[in-house]
Amino acid sequence: EDARSAVRWYLIVAMGRSAGHLALGIGKSAGATLTLIPEEWRGEKIRLQEIGDIISGSVIKRLASGQGHGVVVVAEGVIAMLDPDDVESLENVERDEFGHVRLSEVDSGAIIKNQVSKTLSSVGIKMRIVDKEVGYELRCADPCAFDIDYTRSLGEAAVSFLVKDGTNAMMSLQDNCPVPIPYDEIINPKTGRARVRRVNVDSYAYHSALKFMIRLEAQDFCNPQWVEKLAGFTKLSPAEFTVRFGYLGGAAMRPF
Repeated sequence: EDARSAVRWYLIVAMGRSAGHLALGIGKSAGATLTLIPEEWRGEKIRLQEIGDIISGSVIKRLASGQGHGVVVVAEGVIAMLDPDDVESLENVERDEFGHVRLSEVDSGAIIKNQVSKTLSSVGIKMRIVDKEVGYELRCADPCAFDIDYTRSLGEAAVSFLVKDGTNAMMSLQDNCPVPIPYDEIINPKTGRARVRRVNVDSYAYHSALKFMIRLEAQDFCNPQWVEKLAGFTKLSPAEFTVRFGYLGGAAMRPF
């Protein structure tokens, strides 16, 4: 609502470590303009310029649709998967005794915000962007009715499992039935820690969320009139716009 009334963009960084479940859920539930999660890159290193281009593309597409505001949700895992060259080139960040950037101390929101501002400025767009990390205040929010019902069911199922001498398992609800999952299936034997369950980007749930996002896609570069309109909000010609941003929809080579 503040983005709408003040006509500006918000860049929200959500907790979640290396998985994008929380960011994706927040983005879809809140109706965010765009959500970026590390799984989208399928294990490849992420370039900071690409992040800036994707978000800038959303800004331009929104402008072409008559809207000057928006909200972007970025999972903190995106920063953790940045290309090492991009990480080491960061300025004004804390480094360890070997000169390497301390990712845990990095202000993710400010880094992405600066990159987006730089990208937009390079194509002639001035846009106010506010970065905000949503973390512990979200953890402290009161549970909704679904949360209460779900966790009470899990608790009752866990107690019943223990009473029947069950052990070494985590309780889950599957098809509305309690199903214990043995720790051996969850724990990584090499690290002794739980395996990370990441977002399946081939799933219906992810593609459903993707359809609600506003971002430059392949079809945006198939209509010359639409490309001309998009480019009209920048200082680029339609051809230059396609060369600069077309790779996001597969219409051009990556510029880096």
